[in-house]
This record gives sequence, structure tokens and C-alpha cells, in this order.
Amino acid sequence: MNITPQQNTEIQTPPKLTIIVISYNTRAMTLKCIETVFAETRDTSFELIILDNASTDGSAEALMDRYSDKATVICSAENLGFAAANNVVAKQASGEFLLLLNPDTEVLDGAIDKLVAFSESRPEARIWGGGTVFPDKRLNPASSWGRMTYWSLISTLSGLSSVFKNTSIFNVEGMGGWDRQGDKYVDIITGCFLLIQKNFWEELGGFDKDFFMYGEEADLCLRATKLGARPLATSRAIIIHHGGASETVQSDKMVRLLNAKVKLIQKHFSPGSGRFAVYLLTLWPLSRYLAHSILAAAGWKSSQLPASVWKNIWGRRTTWRNPAG
Repeated sequence: MNITPQQNTEIQTPPKLTIIVISYNTRAMTLKCIETVFAETRDTSFELIILDNASTDGSAEALMDRYSDKATVICSAENLGFAAANNVVAKQASGEFLLLLNPDTEVLDGAIDKLVAFSESRPEARIWGGGTVFPDKRLNPASSWGRMTYWSLISTLSGLSSVFKNTSIFNVEGMGGWDRQGDKYVDIITGCFLLIQKNFWEELGGFDKDFFMYGEEADLCLRATKLGARPLATSRAIIIHHGGASETVQSDKMVRLLNAKVKLIQKHFSPGSGRFAVYLLTLWPLSRYLAHSILAAAGWKSSQLPASVWKNIWGRRTTWRNPAG
């Protein structure tokens, strides 16, 4: 692995927090993200380490040009993936806490300060996350999730999770019955805004590098829960999360997501139950393809993925069902 660091020389004493940003072809968004980090983080001593995952849009050059005197910039010659890149940076971190922050985010109203303060008031959680909104300040509910279960897979396969998306009974993983207000113990904190103590991160061994992109934070939180952690989400700390900025091809994104789900099943379900869970997951894109084809033929227009995308995903099932894919 060939990486070139541009070391920040301003940090004199160990900071409270190390903020980690992994950038990949999101130049403008990454620069905006970092701008808001410095503008909105006033009460917490921090260092910022940015790793650029071999971007081709000039991200690395722009980051070193603009922030080399305020942050440590690492330019990787290869795309390490989200999980492995975070592991690389975490080894260099000197903060007591690690904050994983996506490059397609913007810090609002002292959100990082608020999340750190919240973590110190609720130490039993051991992993903490804030809330996310879209750029127009509408709620983005993807800041936390419920774990995958047989029932969640059945609800997704049958379409019940979409028809009754505002109920937690059917939309289990999306926690559809929670409006994201207040504080709540959750199964999974999304890696776009995840706070963890560095020593606990090290105890967990960081992210499992087998998760190239998607699923790594779910695996981390599920492993943490087995060690007594209780991941906690709060609406006291809010950021903008654009979402999906580094992956623009819909079918490719879904293939990666489904591959990650297969890996999660194989790690966190028993062997016997896992095979059935993968079977249920495999049928999901086929059911979406058939349903959207029928609805399109009837003249119904959906704001979701079209039948052609689901057909592509179903056709590539041998790729995403392979845990090594």
C-alpha cells in the first residue's frame, strides 16, 4: 500500500478527539465538510485526519493545498475501501475518542461538540451517534438502524416494510415507528457520524476489512453489543448527510449493499438459520423486479428504483451472494 501523508504540525498535546474523514471522488463536498468541522467545533480539542482513497477528481490535491497546515492528509495510491481506510487512519489517531465522519456531510450548530458532551454523560453506550438531515433540513432517517432478523427479511421480501414504512412492526431495520427525536438505544449507528472511544475501537479490532463498503458499522456495532455496549443515538447533535455521493450507479450500489448483507448474515446468524436468511434476501430483488414490472405495465410510476435496475441486480446475484465478492 502506497500512502503519502501530509502531517499536521499544529497539534502539540494529545487532543480529546480524532476526526476521521475518508474521501473518494467527493471533492467539493469534502472541502465543505471540513470547512464546517472547523467552523462548528469550538469546545472540543481535536485533530483531523483525512485519507483520500485514490480519487480521480483532484480531491487529494485540493485537500493538501487547503488544509495541510490544519490537518493530516493521507493520499492513498489505491482505493482501500471504507473499512480498511478507517483502520489505517485509526492507527495514527492520538485522540481519546474517534469520530467517523463522512465526506458528504456538513456539521450543524456545534454538532461534534454536542455529541462528545453527550457521550460523556452516557458512558454506558460506548458507541454514540447523532441525527442526520437532508440539505433542505428534512429528516434523513439513515443515521441509525435496527439489526437484520428473519422478520425484517420477510417484511422486506413481502413489501410490507415499504407499505407500512412508518411502523416499527414491519419496517424493522428502518425503525419506522421512531421519529428520530430524543435519545434511543439502537442496534446500529451509521458510520457517517459515529463516535467511539479509541481503546474500545482497538478492543474490537476496528472494522472488519472484509466489508469493503457498506455493512462495516453494522458488524462493528453488533460485535460491540456482544461485549456489553449499548449503541445510543441522539437528536441533540445534527448534521447534514447528502448520502450516496461516492457511488452514483444505482445497481452497483445495491450489489455492494446486498453483498454486505450476505456477509452480515454469515457472521451474525447461526449456520443453519443463515442459509435460510440468505435465501430470503436473494428473493428480494426478484420480488421487486416482478412487482415494479407489473405496476409499470399498469401505468403506475414509482419514485423508487425502476424494474430495469432490479432486473440488473437480480441478474448479478451470483456476484453478491458470494461473500468474497
